[in-house]
Amino acid sequence: MSLKNFPLFRTGIGQDSHRFLPADSSKPCMIGGIIFEGVPGLDADSDGDVVYHALCNAISSLTGVPILGRIAVELCRKDGITDSQVYLEKALQTLRGQKIVHIAFTIEGKRPRLQEKIDQVKKKVASVCSLHEKQVGLTVTSGDGLTDFGCGEGLQCFCVLTTVEAMVLPDQIGHIDKK
Repeated sequence: MSLKNFPLFRTGIGQDSHRFLPADSSKPCMIGGIIFEGVPGLDADSDGDVVYHALCNAISSLTGVPILGRIAVELCRKDGITDSQVYLEKALQTLRGQKIVHIAFTIEGKRPRLQEKIDQVKKKVASVCSLHEKQVGLTVTSGDGLTDFGCGEGLQCFCVLTTVEAMVLPDQIGHIDKK
């Protein structure tokens, strides 16, 4: 029986949300590896980057490796590492044979003015993930006051991740396609 390679596409989904710290906090607000001025940082042991955390969770949904639930906790508590880019780099290593094809994000929050830095966030995510900027999509919404995020209490991010990998299947599959 001969074997053929067929691409296997996978889709992962991740979500993350954090409340803002009090207005007098000196912690910067980090979103997609970019600092946003005029708002306090997000309440988290790490830098609270909801974009990187949602992407880590999307990767975990594909690999089964608990990045934020285990690896990031260890890095933060044992080594004092709070930079979410480090967590994302660890998550990317767990993909092994899976190659990222596209990443889509949507962020909900009344503040900060996310629209102003969409291109910067996309470029940063693409750079960290060794992708072209066109492989990263990002939409934002104020939420119109319908949720805590839409009322300005924090930020929520969803991420959909698409990967591809070669999958070895029996030659019989080719015979089915030819009928």
